[in-house]
Amino acid sequence: MGRRQYRDAVSHKRPLVRPPGFAGRDFLRIAGLGADELVFLLDLAAEVKTHPDTYRAALAGRTLALLFEKPSLRTRSTFEIGMVQLGGHALYLGPDEIAIGKRESVADIARNLERWVDAITARVFSHDTLVGLADHADVPVINALCDVEHPCQAIADFQTMREHLGELRGRTLAWVGDGNNVLHSLALAGAQLGVEIRVATPEGYDPDPDIIAAARDLGGDVLLTRDPREAVTGADVVYADTWISMGQEADAPQKEPIFRPYQINAALMAQASEQALFMHCLPAKRGKEVTDEVMDSPRSIVFDQAENRLHAQKAVLLALLT
Repeated sequence: MGRRQYRDAVSHKRPLVRPPGFAGRDFLRIAGLGADELVFLLDLAAEVKTHPDTYRAALAGRTLALLFEKPSLRTRSTFEIGMVQLGGHALYLGPDEIAIGKRESVADIARNLERWVDAITARVFSHDTLVGLADHADVPVINALCDVEHPCQAIADFQTMREHLGELRGRTLAWVGDGNNVLHSLALAGAQLGVEIRVATPEGYDPDPDIIAAARDLGGDVLLTRDPREAVTGADVVYADTWISMGQEADAPQKEPIFRPYQINAALMAQASEQALFMHCLPAKRGKEVTDEVMDSPRSIVFDQAENRLHAQKAVLLALLT
């Protein structure tokens, strides 16, 4: 959907209603949000996307530290650009600058950064690192990806779904592949938004059962299956992610034969609804989890997702810092 059509589509949206108690909080997990807070973030992301000039100076004089243990294209770019577009400044601190827990403890890093910056965004290997930062920094800490969840990705994904599908309640998202951190956030958010989540994974690669239980406790409709066709049949959205996550490259020869039946191709997409959309959080391994035919088709909205990372992240920053 182009920007002009998008602005036309949301011009009639309801006024923003900000839930109390957002400012100054950490944003570590989707599970930490109430349904009203999740909807507020989606509404704010749409508002920021539609009327960017309104927020040009919203974070003037504020600084965001980007603490990254992993490489990144979309996450780093969108947080840096987002802070600039909101009038603030972003400071990137990669693994060469800070060896978390090696050169300096997590607690000491947090205690230093809180003296200089207004918030910390961290992309880390372990969720425990995020918890340590949040426990010792008196500024908001934002999860930009860890081994448990990827909450910012989920905000952008449901923003993108809402742009293309309208009302989310009653929709179905089929996840095919590894039961990973992105799926965890989608399942928890889907439960609060009324989106059915169907998950097809090979044996041994299931999502965390505690997270699926938490999603169901929130009222979520979550199906677990080994059969990709069962998950995809009639679905509104078909979602794939890389089979080999960062840091697991040595596992590729073992994992790829196991995951090959879970490739998203034209034959599998044909089982979904006639207007089904394809989503991927990127980077994609073309010819592995998805074929070029699907990735480059009119039904693919992967680059809309990537664009919306900018607007979703700006919404998170505004919610926590204003």
